[in-house]
Amino acid sequence: MRIGVIGAGAMAEALGSGWAKAGHEVMIGGRSADRAAELAARIGAASGDLRQAAAFGEATLVAVRGDAVLDALRRAGAADGSLAGRPLIDCNVPFVPDAFSNAPDSFTLAVDALAEQIAHVAVGAHVVKAFNLCAAELWRSGPREFEGRAHAVPLCGDDPQALATVAALVEDLGLRPMNSGGLARARYLEAMAVFVIGQWFAGHDARAALPPLESAYAVPDDGD
Repeated sequence: MRIGVIGAGAMAEALGSGWAKAGHEVMIGGRSADRAAELAARIGAASGDLRQAAAFGEATLVAVRGDAVLDALRRAGAADGSLAGRPLIDCNVPFVPDAFSNAPDSFTLAVDALAEQIAHVAVGAHVVKAFNLCAAELWRSGPREFEGRAHAVPLCGDDPQALATVAALVEDLGLRPMNSGGLARARYLEAMAVFVIGQWFAGHDARAALPPLESAYAVPDDGD
């Protein structure tokens, strides 16, 4: 599959390199042509500008700093339909500036419902929220298991075919896709990322707050 990557930072490298290793054709399109070319050479991908990356992909990843995502998409021609009819993977978390300075209190969202705003800007694209709960270092590490279970990637999107495409790309990285509802639920994934990552940066094991499936149950009460 041809995958266009809008962005040339850590997430673009982590996911783009994994897909290149899995045999996909990847093109990096950055706001800086030099940075895009440097990353592309490092991971065995092609490079181009933002519009070229948008046109290249049968699926497209947008991996740009949260407050610059919408501008990057406009520069890639998304408002003119350059991504129409294709999956657009949104992995971004719009942290407020300096979020990492005073965890967990400083971890808040600068933009509400970013994935839905992306869908509004990227006319006709099938937006799927994915890969936003963990830092690039985890995605760069390849297949991951914790306590004998493959690491899961929640997906939120409205188009069944786009979800299936992104699920397959998740599996290509040795991870497990988790269908988590429509795009309107992506705002909960974004809020969850802010909360959980804030706990990690504060030194807490966020996973300890959730029991395994076998012990997670809800029994309806009788109204008493």
